[in-house]
Amino acid sequence: MSCRDPSVVFQIAECETGPPTKGKMREWWLLVGLLCIPLLAVYLHIPPPQLSPALLTWRSAGAFFTFRSNNIFYRETYGAVGSSDVVILLHGFPTSSLDWYKIWEPLNRRFNRVIALDFLGFGFSDKPRPHRYSIFEQASVVEALVSHLGLTEQRVNLLSHDYGDTVALELLYRSDHNRTGHLTINSLCLSNGGIFPETHHPRFLQKLLKDSSFLSPVLTRLTNYMVFSKGLGDVFGPYTQPTDAEFLDMWTGVRFNDGNLVMDSILQFINQRDEHRDRWVGALTSTFIPVHMIYGPLDPVNPHPQFIFLYQKLVQRSTVSVLDEHISHYPQLEDPTGFLNAYFSFINAF
Repeated sequence: MSCRDPSVVFQIAECETGPPTKGKMREWWLLVGLLCIPLLAVYLHIPPPQLSPALLTWRSAGAFFTFRSNNIFYRETYGAVGSSDVVILLHGFPTSSLDWYKIWEPLNRRFNRVIALDFLGFGFSDKPRPHRYSIFEQASVVEALVSHLGLTEQRVNLLSHDYGDTVALELLYRSDHNRTGHLTINSLCLSNGGIFPETHHPRFLQKLLKDSSFLSPVLTRLTNYMVFSKGLGDVFGPYTQPTDAEFLDMWTGVRFNDGNLVMDSILQFINQRDEHRDRWVGALTSTFIPVHMIYGPLDPVNPHPQFIFLYQKLVQRSTVSVLDEHISHYPQLEDPTGFLNAYFSFINAF
């Protein structure tokens, strides 16, 4: 029978269009999936993990103060008797003050007061959205905490890591330029921070979140524990990986108060480093305050030897401690003993 036989209408359609192929069906389902994923991501809200006993203990040992209507978490302990030395710990991205737990007690035996905070948008602190997060604001948070604790006239030692390094450099700039409300800095110790944009290599997801305004709301909701732990594990050394419990505590800190939904806004600090390089690197190269760098050389974010060579070239007044070759981006967690030995050698030298 001819396909043009007018008596068989359905055969005309079949002959002219042909039966659906597996390839076309696969393309159709792929298109449906691509359309559904963003819609699901926008409306998806998976409850955050419950706080572990370690996190509950950490939070109960701390307190809150108010900064511009936002609650900021901090922890403070009194330690060495007969000393007036104060150290303030500034954590990195995307984690929290819990990053310092492995070295807290030894620091407490050396200093009269040990203080750490969760920056705005991190850990147990408030995470407002929408909000324009900035390094400048985080520096003001630190200054407000110092005022809250009655330490405005006290010389303080800053110990920082990663994101906290850049906050420390803004505090250093304000101190050296005698800005109103500035800290009186006794010393500064940095560790594995991307202070030079030209040697800083953010992770792929970080690049997407900081630059893809259209995709960011989707990506922040789609990011889950598996994606997070894989990405964070990549910046630890192969022999110094966090335990499953530590990974989960880090992720819980991010998810607390929906912190995953502000990560794209916080990541604008990478662009701020580019824009304000002269201000922050200039403060570091011109200061007469004692400065030290503790560096894990396996760091893929600030790779060896490019980062440390540039640091030693530009920051000639600074001393440097390079840890064992298997230590990566989180030296205070990966090698707490080596980190403390390096820091105490620096802090006890003046």
